[in-house]
Amino acid sequence: MYSDEIGLIRGRSKIMIRHSDQVVMKAVALCFKPYLKPEEALIYCDLGRTQFAKKCQEFGVYKNNSGYFKRGDLERMLSGGSGDDERGYKRGTR
Repeated sequence: MYSDEIGLIRGRSKIMIRHSDQVVMKAVALCFKPYLKPEEALIYCDLGRTQFAKKCQEFGVYKNNSGYFKRGDLERMLSGGSGDDERGYKRGTR
């Protein structure tokens, strides 16, 4: 281990992260999170707020009780999948 890494582990020094590197790390983290905040969902889908709202309504994608979107639902929406789940229920009507 390098001395900077040891210092970081022990909390003795801070390593500066460039803004561009931080943006890339956040983008990669979005790809692995099972639930996304509304702002993260907009970034993940690469849609504007209005387009995102229309798509969500069209495909029946809604936030859960905690205010998060399920990434699987967003993936289904982006792939153009059906608005119905496996059992034939319309999302959000149960």
